[in-house]
Parts: sequence; structure tokens; C-alpha cells
Amino acid sequence: FIKNKKILINSKDSNYNIYVGSNLIAQINKILNKDKINAKNFLIIYDSKVPFKIINTLRKKIKENIIFHKFYSSEKNKNQKSVNKILNIMLKNNFNRNDCLIAVGGGIIGDVSAFAASIFKRGLKFINIPSTLLAQVDSSIGGKTGINSDYGKNLIGSFYQPDLVIADIKFLKYLPKRELICGYAEIFKHSIISDKKFFYFLLNNFEKIISLKKPYIDQAIYKSCLIKKKIVEKDIKEKNLRKTLNLGHTFAHSYEASYKYSKGLNHGEAVLLGINSASEFSFKKNLLNYKEYKLIINHISKINNSLKINNYFNKKDTDKLLGYIKNDKKNISKKINLILINKIGKVSYDNFFELKEISKFIRNQFL
Repeated sequence: FIKNKKILINSKDSNYNIYVGSNLIAQINKILNKDKINAKNFLIIYDSKVPFKIINTLRKKIKENIIFHKFYSSEKNKNQKSVNKILNIMLKNNFNRNDCLIAVGGGIIGDVSAFAASIFKRGLKFINIPSTLLAQVDSSIGGKTGINSDYGKNLIGSFYQPDLVIADIKFLKYLPKRELICGYAEIFKHSIISDKKFFYFLLNNFEKIISLKKPYIDQAIYKSCLIKKKIVEKDIKEKNLRKTLNLGHTFAHSYEASYKYSKGLNHGEAVLLGINSASEFSFKKNLLNYKEYKLIINHISKINNSLKINNYFNKKDTDKLLGYIKNDKKNISKKINLILINKIGKVSYDNFFELKEISKFIRNQFL
């Protein structure tokens, strides 16, 4: 496996590179020059959890004028107030559309920063440097931006492509195992929707990937990014094929919101619960056969044996969960849109169900 890889996202709307490799931050000046990011001013929004030595490296390597803004990353801070702070910093310092905003952190930082970049003077340059496994394999790619509201997760946002993504694997050594599993959930999702061979690679090498063993972690990230690249290139605005990337997420977002975005249930854990629910629903609809259904749910148990719906919710929560499912942005009219699994490596995205059917399914999960 080659040490550093470059993936080109090539769509009608934009072209940009994703760099995947180790110690890329130390080479950032070369990467900026190579990708022609010619900005005079940089605003770097960084997660408070990112080690100081990484921020210091950026300070030393980028020769232009830099402003740093520390962000305390949480779903509760993923809001309009945080966006306004970022906009005001750029306005106060007279940033223009040729200047650049850089996000250094997980998916929350990337989503908030990208949304701010998309609406500042109708768009300025944006670079995503994801520091978590989840952000490296999923949220940093494809141009989705967004913030939360009282009505649900990511309901305010835009599509805005980055100018560059730098996925430095060196970041991952600073993450606790729980955070690595959070990112692994999205890698696992990518295998289910698109690549059965990759699915078995994950089943056989899960422990090595989570332990950041080379070349397994590199291969998992690179392959996951390739799967997302192929999907978003065909459907940037999520009109059809890109919906498949939401496998498990209708359930997952309702689980997160109902749990009040508590630390007791992070995004990746909610996604795994959501995939579990989507797999069960697919099996009950006679789409997914029993053998493959068991492969999926058994692997989720192996990832985290306590990830069971009954450990987080009970029957009394059904109406609350349904409320968030009803507000999911993929729904059309009053019907609920679910991504369902036909078989490992193939899913379908235009599946619409009455709310009462979803309600019955959720209640039955608590039996």
C-alpha cells in the first residue's frame, strides 16, 4: 500500500483533491502550493481537542496571515450562534472571497465551518482537515454542510464543496477507541451499500483497523473514501444515488436527537443502532436474507456488545422517536423514506412508508 494517496473528486460542480496519508500536516505548504490555494488570509477553526503541536505546526508551515479560533465541539454548539461567531471574525478582519477558511477537527467543526464558508459573501475558499476517523471517511467528502435546530439534526445547511481535503492518519493516534469505533461505523456502512468484498475485509480485520495497524487502517480509509467519491460524483445534490449514504441515518438521527445529543450516545454509535434497525426492517420486508442479516447484526455486536436499542430507549420513547423521524429531510409528503438493504453491497433508496408502519416497527423493537 502506497504511503500517501490522492483521490480526485471530479463532478459537474467542482474538482478537488483528497489527500490520504501520514504526516501530511508537515507538508501543508507544499500541498497548498500544488493545489493553487493562493489566499492571503486564513481563518483556522480548530477543535479544542486537537493537540497543540498540530496547531503549532500549521502556524509554522503556513506563511500567510493566520487567525486561529478555538471551537468547543458538541452537537449543542452546532448552531447558528457558532456560525455567526465565525462570520463576524471574517467580517471584522475584512476577509474576501479569495481568502480561506480551514476547519481542523471532526465532523461538527467541518459542518459548521463549511456552512459559514458557503454563506460568507456567497462563498470563500474552504479546506477541510478532518481530525477524526468519522470525518476522514465521511463528512469531509461531498460538500454537505449543516447545523442543528430544535426540530432535528442538520436541518439547516447547504451543499458547498471544499477546495481541498487533507486526511492525515497521524491524527488518529490521539483518539480514544470509542471515537475510532464512531468512525468505523461509517466505514462499515460504506461496505454494506457498495462493496461485499470490502465488507468481508472489515469482518476479518476489524480489530487491526481499530488498533490503527498498517496497512489495514490505511486501506480501510482509502477504500471508504473511494466508495463515497464514486457516489457523490454521480449525485452531488442527493437527488437519487447519494441517498444510499443515509443507510441507518433516519433512525440514527432520531436516536441522537431523542437522547438530547448526550455524550452517552455519540453519532457513530447512533449510526450503528440505525444500521441495526434498517437491517431488521429490511429483513422483515423480505429484502435481506437471514444469513446476511445475521452477518450485519453480529458484527455490530462485536463492535460494541452494549449497542442495543433497549439500553437507550423503551416503548414510552416511541412517540418522541417518531417525531424526529417525521421531520427527517429525506421524507416526501407524510411518508417516511428509508434506505433498505437488498443484499450486502446493494441497497435501495426510494422506499416510502406510512408513519403508522414505522411506529409499529419501533414499538416491536422493544419487545
